[in-house]
Amino acid sequence: MKQKIRVAVLFGGKSAEHEVSIRSAKNVVAALDPEKYEVTEIQISKTERWLPTESFLQSVDVVFPVLHGPFGEDGTMQGLLKLANVPFVGPSVLGSAVAMDKDVTKRLLRDAGIPIGDFLVTTKTDPVSFKKAKKRLGIPLFIKPANLGSSVGVYKVKTETEYDAAIGNALKFDTKVMIETFIKGREMECAILGNEDPRASVVGEIIPRYEEHEFYSYEAKYLDENGAGLEIPAKIPKKIEKKIQDIAIKTFKVLACEGMSRVDCFLTDKGEVIVNEINTIPGFTSISMYPKLWEASGIPPKKLVDTLIALAIARFKRDAKLKTSY
Repeated sequence: MKQKIRVAVLFGGKSAEHEVSIRSAKNVVAALDPEKYEVTEIQISKTERWLPTESFLQSVDVVFPVLHGPFGEDGTMQGLLKLANVPFVGPSVLGSAVAMDKDVTKRLLRDAGIPIGDFLVTTKTDPVSFKKAKKRLGIPLFIKPANLGSSVGVYKVKTETEYDAAIGNALKFDTKVMIETFIKGREMECAILGNEDPRASVVGEIIPRYEEHEFYSYEAKYLDENGAGLEIPAKIPKKIEKKIQDIAIKTFKVLACEGMSRVDCFLTDKGEVIVNEINTIPGFTSISMYPKLWEASGIPPKKLVDTLIALAIARFKRDAKLKTSY
């Protein structure tokens, strides 16, 4: 009888996205075939306590992190797992770190010639006034923590009063806050899968219900069942879909990602594709786009997690061949 692969699913974590992570992990565990895998569920509390214990690192074959946001998606956990010499799903330290920081992400994409929206960065010690932001970026403005996801701490503002309140609230989650120009366009998402030769899924569209939510907020994503509609695949010409897929793959490569990511873009009326952000541990909840996009591309959840685990082990074996002495 073939020995089962021992998989540890990590979830929870010290992040504002703790609850989303728990929901994602349940779906990952449900997709893991019990005939192939021996699964250990490891929950990390908001106080950084590991349950059951940290000793699991010595007794698993691969780790599947389902940790959204800081202290899980930003390279910190990936660094720990590399030091522990354990294969893990998703991008490694560098890709995770640069993709988590929206400021660094945008600078790298801009230098690579990938279209992005204009932005400014503000901190407590180097603040950007509403007047300056308005002059440079126009109105409305989007305010968001540089290192967070799931639309936590994100605000759409039009007045100085709203601006000041949004900056103050965003600074509760991060020391660096993004001020982004408003881009009028359809919200497109594309899932990426692979290591050295990644492939793109079909493109999906988020259709926010603006009568209830001004944008695709945390509430629209997770709390309101009718907060947004999903069109998979998106109703766009094949030429435009190919353009989005190519840009998504290029984004994935420029940011040194491997394994998996989801790239979010805007599609303007002029046919321009503008990259908004990338998620290196995308949601796996019942309404999350990453698994839905791959299912629409012919890869159901069970096959998807099989592929992700195989990619993690393949990368580990590849890197193990590298010289560590001279």
